[in-house]
Amino acid sequence: MPRTGEINVDFLFALFEVQRMLRLYADKQARRYGLTRAQWAVLAKLERTEGLKQTEIADLMEMQPITLTRLIDKLCEAGLIERRSDDTDRRVNRLYLTKAARPLMAKLAVLRGEITQAALAGLSNADTHRLVDDLESIKDNVREALASAGQPPKITKFKEPHYG
Repeated sequence: MPRTGEINVDFLFALFEVQRMLRLYADKQARRYGLTRAQWAVLAKLERTEGLKQTEIADLMEMQPITLTRLIDKLCEAGLIERRSDDTDRRVNRLYLTKAARPLMAKLAVLRGEITQAALAGLSNADTHRLVDDLESIKDNVREALASAGQPPKITKFKEPHYG
């Protein structure tokens, strides 16, 4: 059925609603393992790059350091993350997954696949790849628009992996 609404309204509404619904669904699914989506995100960041400082994770997650500290405290109490002293700066702790976190990370990888499969149900493999490519293009367009508006996005020395 052809769309009749204004694209500037339909596009933003659809994009924001998809994000909101995915967050809700991921929150619900993370509870199966006694986690919040935010805790899961911290674990995922550390799995990709162990040894980060809390400030680096806060930057990557666009989160206030105090909020992140509470999340990390809970993950440490649960035995999933450990703080280790930095060799060059005694004031800094670096974060690592514990051995106990490894089986959980494998379960979370399966869960990520289930969430992705549920979200993409009914789309062909080609359509899925095209969607990811289009979303990457949109992200690049917005990044360029921010830069030309004099507000470059916060850049960290850690580049997030490109998916798709």
